[in-house]
Amino acid sequence: MSFWDHLDVLRGTLIRSLVALVVACIPGLCLRTLLFDGIILAPTRPDFPVYRLLGWKMQMQLINVEVSAQFFVHLRCALIAGLVLAFPYIVFELWRFVAPALYAHEKKAVKKAFGLSSLLFYTGVLVGYFVVLPACLQFFMNYTVSDTVSNTITIGSYISLFGSMVLLIGIAFEFPVVILILSSLGVVSKAGLRKSRAYALIGIMALSALITPSDPVSMLVLTAPLYLLYEISILLCRN
Repeated sequence: MSFWDHLDVLRGTLIRSLVALVVACIPGLCLRTLLFDGIILAPTRPDFPVYRLLGWKMQMQLINVEVSAQFFVHLRCALIAGLVLAFPYIVFELWRFVAPALYAHEKKAVKKAFGLSSLLFYTGVLVGYFVVLPACLQFFMNYTVSDTVSNTITIGSYISLFGSMVLLIGIAFEFPVVILILSSLGVVSKAGLRKSRAYALIGIMALSALITPSDPVSMLVLTAPLYLLYEISILLCRN
């Protein structure tokens, strides 16, 4: 195939992925009450399972200060839900695009990696939703510079934090997939990864700090599973 033929195939991949994303956003647009009261706003309430399990006290009142904010927040949340729902299909389309360029032994290993990607992504989403996001909220809501200053959070600010916790951590959990693909292509090896443990830990802590800015507790909470994934990646390497 020529360069333009490959470009045409890529265009088809992107269009199908975009259509899948749009379709996956429809439930979030139609089921507004379920999306917000049942899922997105649940971590702001004191009866969230993590708070009851750990004995944390959570009292969070969200406000809206802009005329159109709630409408655009709904659109953002529908997009987040759509990305989560459409992720396996987007990965499938990506696999279809790269598969013809691989040798038989590479194709087998990369197919395994792509198959693992959805499981790791959803695991990361759950970790972000049930572990890191509550830890962030607990830290920020109980931190004040003065007793005279109360924390009153806008809905837009909360959704920004929610989206970064859920999506970014889900994507960060794709690290073993990247390592498995690079290993199958001969770019990295078990020996090299073992020697780089100290550098990897520093990099993981830096990544955790970027995902959970200004919150050392949440950074440490996120660092632990990410480093565990690094060790799992070593076990997954072929050589």
